[in-house]
Amino acid sequence: MADSHDNHLQGRVSVITGASSGIGAATARALAARGARVVLAARNADKLNTLITEIRDAGGTATARITDVTRRDDVEGLIEFAASEYGPVDHLVNNAGLMLFSKWSDRAVDDWDKMIDTNLRGYLHAISAVLPGMIARQCGHILNLSSVAGIRVGDASGVYSATKFFIRGITDSLRQEVGITHGIQVSMISPGVIDTGWADKVSNTEGKQIAQDLNEGAIHPERVADAVVYALDQPTDVTVNDIVIHPTRQDW
Repeated sequence: MADSHDNHLQGRVSVITGASSGIGAATARALAARGARVVLAARNADKLNTLITEIRDAGGTATARITDVTRRDDVEGLIEFAASEYGPVDHLVNNAGLMLFSKWSDRAVDDWDKMIDTNLRGYLHAISAVLPGMIARQCGHILNLSSVAGIRVGDASGVYSATKFFIRGITDSLRQEVGITHGIQVSMISPGVIDTGWADKVSNTEGKQIAQDLNEGAIHPERVADAVVYALDQPTDVTVNDIVIHPTRQDW
């Protein structure tokens, strides 16, 4: 039996969506530093290439594929690419997401649609792509990044929170079905306010001010990456179900 202090990340193939910045980039660095072979997925080629160079220069193993998680064919291609480069996928870190604030009365339907496409369909596409291989091997780890917004709804975060409640629901369902039946580890991490530049992406005027105010005192993405490493660095007979991480001086 493996010792609890063994490095369970060495040589593992870890696919990370939304890997070009923020939590995804921090997670890629952290997993590569522990010996995982990381496959980075995002839409920004320049950022991905810069991160690959950084990881490789530090002695890590990394590659990348331009991926739009809202496109199912893109995500299927990502998993096939990962397998062709390094072998079967051991870890899926479902991280790509959008956090766009607005009041209901603003009827910001375009923003709602973007979040639904990325935060819901993107996660489902990735889960669908890795499940056949993991079920066939009776092992693997799916880690979904959710949010404290999936526990409690905040001001101007109605639709965003709904997408995170969705992630909590599918994570619980996966754990009950593929976890128990097929031995697949399923985890969820729910960060509070993290300084990823998300507030700058909010276009709605009132929502942007709320986001900027909320972002004061946010913690660094590396803190969340530490939690991801902890959840993934477990023996196959252990699953870390749910971690909530948020700034000490904020009420979530």
